[in-house]
Amino acid sequence: MPRQNYLFTSESVSEGHPDKVCDRISDEIVDLFFREAEATGLDPASVRVAAETLATTNKVVIAGETRGPESITRDRIIETAREAVRDIGYEQAGFHWAKMDVEVLLHEQSPDIAQGVDASGNKDEGAGDQGIMFGYACTETEALMPAPIYYAHRILQRLAQARHSGAEPKLGPDSKSQLTLRYENGKPVAVEQIVVSHQHLDENLSSDDVRAIIEPYVREVLPEGWLTEKTVWHVNPTGKFYIGGPDGDCGLTGRKIIVDTYGGAAPHGGGAFSGKDPTKVDRSAAYAARYLAKNVVAAGLAQRCTIQISYAIGVAEPLSLYVDLHGTGEVPEEKLEAVLREVMDLRPRAIRERLGLNRPIYARTSAYGHFGRPPEEDGGFSWERTDLVEALKGALA
Repeated sequence: MPRQNYLFTSESVSEGHPDKVCDRISDEIVDLFFREAEATGLDPASVRVAAETLATTNKVVIAGETRGPESITRDRIIETAREAVRDIGYEQAGFHWAKMDVEVLLHEQSPDIAQGVDASGNKDEGAGDQGIMFGYACTETEALMPAPIYYAHRILQRLAQARHSGAEPKLGPDSKSQLTLRYENGKPVAVEQIVVSHQHLDENLSSDDVRAIIEPYVREVLPEGWLTEKTVWHVNPTGKFYIGGPDGDCGLTGRKIIVDTYGGAAPHGGGAFSGKDPTKVDRSAAYAARYLAKNVVAAGLAQRCTIQISYAIGVAEPLSLYVDLHGTGEVPEEKLEAVLREVMDLRPRAIRERLGLNRPIYARTSAYGHFGRPPEEDGGFSWERTDLVEALKGALA
């Protein structure tokens, strides 16, 4: 019997966190290659990007491998990086979109890797790498996400909206949140502890001043009654957060993989998402696993669902598919594993086609979570759709 009464904590970081600045730049480069492929008539399925970014005081380094339109020059990549940093809001002395030095060290993708993906040009083309990917869903929120990570994201997203709109001009781009929720009878009922560290542009602001700014937005986001007199607040607990972003702490692409997924409530295969085109199953198969898990829970087949998929480089069919319903299932897990393979083709090219992944949809995923966001009309967050519900019910009838 799973524990029913406990505390659980998840954290989030904002778009201005140094690692998220790097994720954003890397994903903007992926989008640039897809947009340019569309504009030049190149097959978007041929695009390959694996872009890693490092950011420190007024310096950005972009390295990795690409394949795509020859019209994408070094200058365009530099401009893409500057525009990303500008949109986030960095115009401070130690990290300024117009003044930072950008070094580009991208080169052609290895032909040894490419041959495994390009071998057949059809749905049998292989995975871009080996690995294990996990998807998860639960009934704790309407988005079928774990509550701690879902609300930790929403707090920072709301504060970013206030900053971008000009409503809170004293807030800087860099921030972090952390929620410790109390569970009773297996359900989240209250915030036990809350941590918000937020950069401020007025050096003289105290922790109490920052709390006065952010608290109304926190209360707006959290469910009514979750903040109580017993909730312990930690706002800028060091006392000052004036120097922020890559000027205060070096950033790297791919260091916030738990923030990007389920906040520690589910396993992680270890592969980061940002900067990778969807031939990399680290990204596309993780999206597919979330898609399947969400549809299982949305169909009422379980209250919690974890799915693992594994691949080998150059091999199209997944090596394994594993389902764990955590004792909440309405159907046998072995039967569900067979049905999931029937309702969705899990070969890498088929995943990309079903979810529409060969498009410039990735920069928007780089902060506030890759999961638990509404699907968009142009295909962004398509893995959040619940359009497999009826097929699952029919197959299990």
